[in-house]
Amino acid sequence: MSLGNASTPKVFILLGFSDHPWLEMPLFITVFVAYICTLVGNISTIVVSKVDPYLDSPMYFFLSNLSFLDLCFTTTTIPQLLWNLWGPDKSISYGGCVAQFYMFHFLGATECILLAVMSVDRYVAICKPLRYQAIMDRRFCVSLVAVAWISGLANSLLQSSLTIQLPLCGNNKVDDFLCEIPVMIKMSCVDTTFNVTMLSLVGTFFTLVPLSLILLSYGFIVATVLRIRSSTGKKKAFNTCGSHVIVVSLFYGPVICMYVQPSGTKSQDKDKLMALFYSLLTPMLNPFIYTLRNKDMKGAIRRLLLPLNHQRRE
Repeated sequence: MSLGNASTPKVFILLGFSDHPWLEMPLFITVFVAYICTLVGNISTIVVSKVDPYLDSPMYFFLSNLSFLDLCFTTTTIPQLLWNLWGPDKSISYGGCVAQFYMFHFLGATECILLAVMSVDRYVAICKPLRYQAIMDRRFCVSLVAVAWISGLANSLLQSSLTIQLPLCGNNKVDDFLCEIPVMIKMSCVDTTFNVTMLSLVGTFFTLVPLSLILLSYGFIVATVLRIRSSTGKKKAFNTCGSHVIVVSLFYGPVICMYVQPSGTKSQDKDKLMALFYSLLTPMLNPFIYTLRNKDMKGAIRRLLLPLNHQRRE
Protein backbone atom coordinates (compact mmCIF):
# COMPACT_ATOMS: atom_id res chain seq x y z
CA MET A 1 0.00 0.00 0.00
CA SER A 2 1.27 3.45 -0.79
CA LEU A 3 0.11 7.01 -1.03
CA GLY A 4 -0.32 7.32 -4.76
CA ASN A 5 2.54 6.02 -6.93
CA ALA A 6 6.26 6.42 -7.51
CA SER A 7 5.95 10.16 -6.95
CA THR A 8 5.10 9.54 -3.31
CA PRO A 9 7.82 11.05 -1.06
CA LYS A 10 9.78 8.73 1.22
CA VAL A 11 9.89 11.44 3.88
CA PHE A 12 7.27 13.99 4.91
CA ILE A 13 7.93 17.36 6.51
CA LEU A 14 5.59 18.19 9.39
CA LEU A 15 5.35 21.98 9.27
CA GLY A 16 3.51 22.04 12.59
CA PHE A 17 4.08 25.36 14.30
CA SER A 18 7.22 26.28 12.32
CA ASP A 19 5.55 29.44 11.03
CA HIS A 20 5.73 30.64 14.67
CA PRO A 21 9.33 29.68 15.62
CA TRP A 22 9.24 31.71 18.83
CA LEU A 23 6.43 29.41 20.02
CA GLU A 24 8.28 26.13 19.59
CA MET A 25 10.35 26.01 22.80
CA PRO A 26 7.52 27.16 25.14
CA LEU A 27 5.25 24.70 23.38
CA PHE A 28 7.85 21.92 23.77
CA ILE A 29 8.00 22.48 27.54
CA THR A 30 4.21 22.64 27.83
CA VAL A 31 3.64 19.52 25.71
CA PHE A 32 6.40 17.59 27.53
CA VAL A 33 4.95 18.35 30.97
CA ALA A 34 1.42 17.55 29.76
CA TYR A 35 2.61 14.25 28.24
CA ILE A 36 4.30 13.18 31.48
CA CYS A 37 1.10 14.04 33.39
CA THR A 38 -0.88 12.01 30.85
CA LEU A 39 1.35 8.97 31.32
CA VAL A 40 1.33 9.20 35.11
CA GLY A 41 -2.41 9.87 35.38
CA ASN A 42 -3.58 7.14 33.01
CA ILE A 43 -1.11 4.48 34.17
CA SER A 44 -2.12 5.21 37.77
CA THR A 45 -5.80 4.87 36.86
CA ILE A 46 -5.19 1.49 35.20
CA VAL A 47 -3.07 0.17 38.08
CA VAL A 48 -5.48 1.33 40.80
CA SER A 49 -8.50 -0.06 38.92
CA LYS A 50 -6.81 -3.44 38.54
CA VAL A 51 -5.29 -3.94 41.99
CA ASP A 52 -8.02 -2.56 44.25
CA PRO A 53 -10.77 -5.17 44.82
CA TYR A 54 -13.30 -2.43 45.70
CA LEU A 55 -13.08 -1.13 42.14
CA ASP A 56 -13.99 -4.45 40.54
CA SER A 57 -17.05 -3.09 38.73
CA PRO A 58 -18.08 -2.36 35.12
CA MET A 59 -17.55 1.38 35.58
CA TYR A 60 -13.86 0.97 36.41
CA PHE A 61 -13.43 -1.71 33.76
CA PHE A 62 -14.55 0.85 31.17
CA LEU A 63 -12.46 3.57 32.81
CA SER A 64 -9.29 1.48 32.65
CA ASN A 65 -10.01 0.81 28.96
CA LEU A 66 -10.41 4.55 28.41
CA SER A 67 -7.10 5.22 30.16
CA PHE A 68 -5.31 2.57 28.08
CA LEU A 69 -6.84 4.05 24.93
CA ASP A 70 -5.71 7.55 25.93
CA LEU A 71 -2.17 6.28 26.54
CA CYS A 72 -2.06 4.81 23.04
CA PHE A 73 -3.71 7.91 21.57
CA THR A 74 -1.15 10.36 22.91
CA THR A 75 1.84 8.08 22.25
CA THR A 76 0.81 7.89 18.59
CA THR A 77 1.47 11.60 18.06
CA ILE A 78 3.13 13.39 20.99
CA PRO A 79 6.67 11.86 20.90
CA GLN A 80 6.95 12.83 17.22
CA LEU A 81 5.66 16.32 18.04
CA LEU A 82 8.23 16.71 20.82
CA TRP A 83 11.02 15.60 18.48
CA ASN A 84 9.97 18.13 15.85
CA LEU A 85 9.65 20.96 18.38
CA TRP A 86 13.05 20.24 19.92
CA GLY A 87 15.20 20.77 16.85
CA PRO A 88 15.29 21.77 13.20
CA ASP A 89 14.42 18.27 11.94
CA LYS A 90 10.68 18.26 11.14
CA SER A 91 10.67 15.06 9.12
CA ILE A 92 8.73 11.84 9.54
CA SER A 93 9.23 8.72 7.47
CA TYR A 94 6.62 7.51 5.02
CA GLY A 95 5.92 4.44 7.16
CA GLY A 96 5.70 6.54 10.30
CA CYS A 97 3.24 8.90 8.63
CA VAL A 98 0.98 6.08 7.44
CA ALA A 99 1.12 4.35 10.83
CA GLN A 100 0.29 7.63 12.54
CA PHE A 101 -2.93 8.34 10.67
CA TYR A 102 -3.97 4.67 10.82
CA MET A 103 -3.63 4.64 14.60
CA PHE A 104 -4.93 8.16 15.16
CA HIS A 105 -8.24 7.47 13.45
CA PHE A 106 -8.49 3.96 14.89
CA LEU A 107 -8.12 5.19 18.47
CA GLY A 108 -10.18 8.35 17.96
CA ALA A 109 -13.20 6.45 16.61
CA THR A 110 -12.82 3.84 19.35
CA GLU A 111 -13.00 6.54 22.02
CA CYS A 112 -16.20 7.93 20.48
CA ILE A 113 -17.87 4.53 20.86
CA LEU A 114 -16.35 3.82 24.28
CA LEU A 115 -17.72 7.07 25.74
CA ALA A 116 -21.17 6.05 24.50
CA VAL A 117 -20.73 2.63 26.11
CA MET A 118 -19.84 4.32 29.42
CA SER A 119 -23.03 6.40 29.23
CA VAL A 120 -25.06 3.19 28.82
CA ASP A 121 -23.36 1.83 31.94
CA ARG A 122 -24.39 4.95 33.90
CA TYR A 123 -27.94 4.67 32.54
CA VAL A 124 -28.29 1.08 33.76
CA ALA A 125 -26.67 1.92 37.12
CA ILE A 126 -29.08 4.78 37.86
CA CYS A 127 -32.26 3.84 36.01
CA LYS A 128 -32.18 0.08 36.64
CA PRO A 129 -30.09 -0.32 39.82
CA LEU A 130 -31.70 -3.60 40.93
CA ARG A 131 -30.83 -5.25 37.61
CA TYR A 132 -27.43 -3.60 37.20
CA GLN A 133 -25.29 -6.62 38.10
CA ALA A 134 -27.41 -8.93 35.98
CA ILE A 135 -27.34 -6.69 32.90
CA MET A 136 -23.77 -5.42 33.11
CA ASP A 137 -22.12 -8.78 33.66
CA ARG A 138 -18.50 -9.41 32.68
CA ARG A 139 -19.30 -11.00 29.34
CA PHE A 140 -21.59 -8.15 28.25
CA CYS A 141 -19.04 -5.51 29.29
CA VAL A 142 -16.26 -7.24 27.35
CA SER A 143 -18.57 -7.46 24.33
CA LEU A 144 -19.32 -3.72 24.48
CA VAL A 145 -15.63 -2.85 24.68
CA ALA A 146 -14.88 -5.24 21.81
CA VAL A 147 -17.52 -3.51 19.68
CA ALA A 148 -15.85 -0.15 20.40
CA TRP A 149 -12.38 -1.36 19.41
CA ILE A 150 -13.57 -3.26 16.32
CA SER A 151 -15.66 -0.30 15.14
CA GLY A 152 -12.68 2.01 15.50
CA LEU A 153 -10.49 -0.42 13.56
CA ALA A 154 -13.08 -0.68 10.76
CA ASN A 155 -13.26 3.12 10.52
CA SER A 156 -9.48 3.41 10.29
CA LEU A 157 -9.14 0.69 7.67
CA LEU A 158 -11.80 2.31 5.49
CA GLN A 159 -10.57 5.91 5.73
CA SER A 160 -6.86 5.11 5.63
CA SER A 161 -7.19 2.67 2.73
CA LEU A 162 -8.93 5.36 0.69
CA THR A 163 -6.33 7.96 1.64
CA ILE A 164 -3.22 5.93 0.77
CA GLN A 165 -4.47 5.55 -2.80
CA LEU A 166 -4.33 9.30 -3.44
CA PRO A 167 -1.39 10.54 -5.54
CA LEU A 168 0.59 13.36 -3.96
CA CYS A 169 2.69 14.23 -7.03
CA GLY A 170 5.80 14.69 -4.90
CA ASN A 171 4.18 16.97 -2.34
CA ASN A 172 5.77 16.15 1.02
CA LYS A 173 4.93 19.15 3.22
CA VAL A 174 2.23 18.38 5.80
CA ASP A 175 0.72 21.57 7.19
CA ASP A 176 0.14 20.08 10.64
CA PHE A 177 2.06 18.56 13.56
CA LEU A 178 0.83 15.05 12.71
CA CYS A 179 -0.17 13.01 9.69
CA GLU A 180 -3.95 13.18 9.79
CA ILE A 181 -6.31 12.07 7.05
CA PRO A 182 -8.00 15.46 6.35
CA VAL A 183 -4.59 17.08 5.89
CA MET A 184 -3.32 14.24 3.69
CA ILE A 185 -6.41 14.55 1.49
CA LYS A 186 -5.70 18.26 0.98
CA MET A 187 -2.19 17.40 -0.21
CA SER A 188 -3.43 15.27 -3.10
CA CYS A 189 -3.15 16.57 -6.66
CA VAL A 190 -6.37 14.91 -7.91
CA ASP A 191 -10.06 15.38 -7.30
CA THR A 192 -10.76 14.28 -3.71
CA THR A 193 -14.53 14.83 -3.62
CA PHE A 194 -15.20 11.16 -2.88
CA ASN A 195 -12.63 11.04 -0.05
CA VAL A 196 -13.94 14.25 1.50
CA THR A 197 -17.52 12.99 1.29
CA MET A 198 -16.66 9.63 2.86
CA LEU A 199 -14.65 11.32 5.60
CA SER A 200 -17.55 13.63 6.38
CA LEU A 201 -20.15 10.85 6.35
CA VAL A 202 -18.15 8.42 8.47
CA GLY A 203 -16.96 11.20 10.77
CA THR A 204 -20.55 12.34 11.26
CA PHE A 205 -21.62 8.76 12.01
CA PHE A 206 -18.87 8.18 14.59
CA THR A 207 -19.56 11.55 16.18
CA LEU A 208 -23.32 12.10 16.12
CA VAL A 209 -24.55 8.52 16.63
CA PRO A 210 -22.56 7.92 19.84
CA LEU A 211 -23.30 11.47 20.99
CA SER A 212 -27.03 10.92 20.38
CA LEU A 213 -26.87 7.73 22.44
CA ILE A 214 -25.09 9.64 25.22
CA LEU A 215 -27.71 12.41 25.21
CA LEU A 216 -30.53 9.85 25.18
CA SER A 217 -28.99 7.98 28.13
CA TYR A 218 -28.61 11.17 30.12
CA GLY A 219 -32.13 12.22 29.24
CA PHE A 220 -33.41 9.06 30.96
CA ILE A 221 -30.95 9.57 33.81
CA VAL A 222 -32.10 13.14 34.47
CA ALA A 223 -35.76 12.04 34.38
CA THR A 224 -35.00 9.27 36.89
CA VAL A 225 -32.96 11.51 39.20
CA LEU A 226 -35.66 14.17 39.30
CA ARG A 227 -38.05 11.56 40.67
CA ILE A 228 -35.73 10.87 43.61
CA ARG A 229 -37.12 12.61 46.69
CA SER A 230 -33.93 12.64 48.71
CA SER A 231 -31.62 15.57 47.96
CA THR A 232 -28.68 13.39 49.04
CA GLY A 233 -29.72 10.72 46.55
CA LYS A 234 -29.99 13.29 43.76
CA LYS A 235 -26.55 14.69 44.55
CA LYS A 236 -24.99 11.23 44.61
CA ALA A 237 -26.57 10.32 41.27
CA PHE A 238 -25.43 13.53 39.58
CA ASN A 239 -21.91 13.18 41.02
CA THR A 240 -21.76 9.67 39.58
CA CYS A 241 -22.35 11.05 36.08
CA GLY A 242 -20.62 14.41 36.41
CA SER A 243 -17.12 13.20 35.52
CA HIS A 244 -18.33 11.40 32.41
CA VAL A 245 -20.28 14.46 31.23
CA ILE A 246 -17.17 16.64 31.55
CA VAL A 247 -15.02 14.12 29.66
CA VAL A 248 -17.61 13.81 26.88
CA SER A 249 -17.77 17.60 26.52
CA LEU A 250 -13.98 17.96 26.36
CA PHE A 251 -13.65 15.23 23.73
CA TYR A 252 -16.64 15.82 21.45
CA GLY A 253 -16.35 19.61 21.22
CA PRO A 254 -13.06 19.66 19.26
CA VAL A 255 -13.99 16.51 17.30
CA ILE A 256 -17.22 18.09 16.03
CA CYS A 257 -15.31 21.21 15.01
CA MET A 258 -12.77 19.07 13.12
CA TYR A 259 -14.93 16.47 11.35
CA VAL A 260 -18.53 17.70 11.23
CA GLN A 261 -18.08 21.43 10.63
CA PRO A 262 -18.15 22.37 6.90
CA SER A 263 -14.63 22.53 5.48
CA GLY A 264 -15.14 26.00 4.04
CA THR A 265 -15.44 27.51 7.52
CA LYS A 266 -12.20 26.03 8.88
CA SER A 267 -8.78 27.58 9.36
CA GLN A 268 -5.61 25.49 9.51
CA ASP A 269 -4.32 27.16 12.70
CA LYS A 270 -7.62 26.46 14.42
CA ASP A 271 -7.50 22.82 13.26
CA LYS A 272 -4.00 22.43 14.71
CA LEU A 273 -5.11 23.74 18.09
CA MET A 274 -8.19 21.51 18.05
CA ALA A 275 -6.10 18.45 17.16
CA LEU A 276 -3.61 19.29 19.94
CA PHE A 277 -6.50 19.68 22.39
CA TYR A 278 -8.10 16.28 21.82
CA SER A 279 -4.83 14.42 21.24
CA LEU A 280 -3.11 15.67 24.42
CA LEU A 281 -5.12 17.83 26.79
CA THR A 282 -8.23 15.67 26.90
CA PRO A 283 -6.28 12.42 27.61
CA MET A 284 -4.29 14.31 30.26
CA LEU A 285 -7.39 15.67 32.01
CA ASN A 286 -9.49 12.48 31.90
CA PRO A 287 -7.83 10.58 34.79
CA PHE A 288 -7.67 13.69 36.98
CA ILE A 289 -11.34 14.47 36.35
CA TYR A 290 -12.36 10.96 37.35
CA THR A 291 -9.96 10.86 40.31
CA LEU A 292 -10.72 14.28 41.80
CA ARG A 293 -14.50 13.84 41.50
CA ASN A 294 -14.67 10.19 42.55
CA LYS A 295 -14.56 9.21 46.23
CA ASP A 296 -14.04 5.51 45.43
CA MET A 297 -11.01 6.26 43.26
CA LYS A 298 -9.49 8.61 45.85
CA GLY A 299 -10.06 5.98 48.53
CA ALA A 300 -8.40 3.32 46.39
CA ILE A 301 -5.35 5.55 45.85
CA ARG A 302 -5.08 6.13 49.61
CA ARG A 303 -5.30 2.37 50.26
CA LEU A 304 -2.62 1.75 47.65
CA LEU A 305 -0.27 4.38 49.11
CA LEU A 306 -0.90 3.45 52.75
CA PRO A 307 1.53 0.47 52.81
CA LEU A 308 4.20 2.67 51.24
CA ASN A 309 3.75 5.26 53.97
CA HIS A 310 4.09 2.57 56.64
CA GLN A 311 7.31 1.30 55.04
CA ARG A 312 8.80 4.81 55.00
CA ARG A 313 7.99 5.33 58.69
CA GLU A 314 9.61 2.03 59.60
